[in-house]
Amino acid sequence: MEIKRRFIFFGFGFTIGIILLLIILNGKEASCNYLPNARMLEILRSKHRVYDDDVIQLMTDKNIDSTVIVQMLLNGDIDFSKSKVRQEPCRYYWIDGYVKEKEASIYVENCDTIITIQRLTFTE
Repeated sequence: MEIKRRFIFFGFGFTIGIILLLIILNGKEASCNYLPNARMLEILRSKHRVYDDDVIQLMTDKNIDSTVIVQMLLNGDIDFSKSKVRQEPCRYYWIDGYVKEKEASIYVENCDTIITIQRLTFTE
């Protein structure tokens, strides 16, 4: 009988906790990015973006706009083996993704307040 009572109290407390969380977090964009890839991409997306002149020229030549870069920062995969994550003062990240159904990569310099898209390459 004692174990049944404990489960009832636990279920009651658990239900109240879930309801309180739904009320508190309702409408807020709360996210839990525990993995390094998702956490780093979120940090990169939150900073001001600057494009290298070569990247701007390539984007103009291939008729690509900046939303493609934003999509790569949303859905891309960071290749940590090609990245320089311990470099100071700015770290460098190699991000693989897709642009217009083709594999593409961007090389990003991550400084304190801005990121610089230094290179955009396409895999054929």
